[in-house]
Order: sequence, then C-alpha cells, then structure tokens
Amino acid sequence: MRLEGKTAIVTGGASGFGAGIVRKFVAEGARVMIADINGEAAGKMAAEIGGGTQSCQVDMAKSDQVKALRDATLEAFGQIDILVNNAGITHLPMPMEDVSEEEFDRVFAVNAKSVFLTAKHIIPHMKTRGTGAVLNVASTAGVSPRPKLNWYNASKGWVITATRAMAVELAPLGVRVNALNPVAGETPLLKSFMGEDTPEMRAKFLATIPMGRFSTPEDLGNAACFLCSDEASMVTGVCMEVDGGRCI
Repeated sequence: MRLEGKTAIVTGGASGFGAGIVRKFVAEGARVMIADINGEAAGKMAAEIGGGTQSCQVDMAKSDQVKALRDATLEAFGQIDILVNNAGITHLPMPMEDVSEEEFDRVFAVNAKSVFLTAKHIIPHMKTRGTGAVLNVASTAGVSPRPKLNWYNASKGWVITATRAMAVELAPLGVRVNALNPVAGETPLLKSFMGEDTPEMRAKFLATIPMGRFSTPEDLGNAACFLCSDEASMVTGVCMEVDGGRCI
C-alpha cells in the first residue's frame, strides 16, 4: 500500500502503459482518475477496477478540457497528489518530409502541449499544497531515435527536456518531476511504430532490445509506482529507461 491516501490522475489511462499504471496505483492504495479521450473505455475500466476509481473523457490537447479534468478530480477526491502525463500518439514511419503538417501538429499537441496544459492547470494546486509528484511518460525514442519516426522522436525528446526543466523549477516548492522512457510495448501504438504488425517486423524490433522483449504495462506500472511514491522522495529530474537495455 505504498500509495495509500494518495490521489492520482493518469492520462491515456484506459489502455496500454496507462492502464498498467492505473492498475498498479489502485493495487497500492491510490484513488485514481482515469483520463482518456476514449471516455467509454475509461468508464468501463473504472467500473471494472473499483476502489474509488473514476473516469473522465478528455482531449489532453485542449486547454478547457484539461481544466475540466482538474476540476472533476478535485470535486471527486479533494486533492491531486500525483499526475501522470501518459497520453501520447505517433505518426506512421515515413521520411520526415512526408509527414503532413496536420500530423506534426497533432503529435506535438498530444505529446508536448498536453504537458504544458497540465502544468498550467494542475501544477498550481500542487505548489499551493507544497507537495506533489509528476511523472511524464517519454520514450527511448527521445534518447536513441528510430529512423522514420522523426517528429515523434523529437516530441519525446521535448518531454525529456521539459521534465528536467520542470524538476529544477519545482524542487524548492516540494513538487518532484520525473519521466519514464519505455521501449515499444504491447500497446495500441505498437502497430503504428512498426508500420505493419508482422512476425518479421516484430523480430526486427526485438533485435534492438538486449533483453529480447517489449516493455509491458506492468513494467511501467511498477516503475511509476516507485517514482510517484514517498520512497522516491529524493528523486527528481530522472528520466528512467524501462527498455531492456535498448539505450545502452
């Protein structure tokens, strides 16, 4: 029960890595607001898990909707102790100049602007309370970029730099900020990363991971639990690879 008494928001929490983080947090005693653009999936997951879990449909690239998420969480739980910025998308693998302007804008709106919007609307609550833990889900793509995912790589590099900058600014105010860098995993984005989901393409991806497997939602949940718990009270500005050795 390492998160007993804590309240968390997990964005993109209805599937993939986000769902793994939600399940781990609830198992460790937290009350969780599952925020997802797929409101139906978020609602079903909240009903399945129970334990005081609630859901909110939100487009994390829209300022008014992020503000509404904050208000709904405070109304439901009274406080926000943990914020996990997990919502993310990618473009399909292609030469950098072939990505459309619309795709570029959407990738940066969801992967980068969403972190800005939660900082704008949720961080002030943590600063007022003098405590809080923020976890941004970046990617090994921001450390060791994959060819033909150029603007996705860049967006995750942005998240890594933003994490460190946020950590430095918020440390004196009692708010910690860390990040996780997963390698590709069994999530809805896997097919988009690969371009096509075939045994050959999976084998090619796995060949770049020394441990020989993808990151799992459970892997991310376990790492997130530590970084967001009081056990990590001296840890801030860390961007932790959960990647089976890919970035070595």
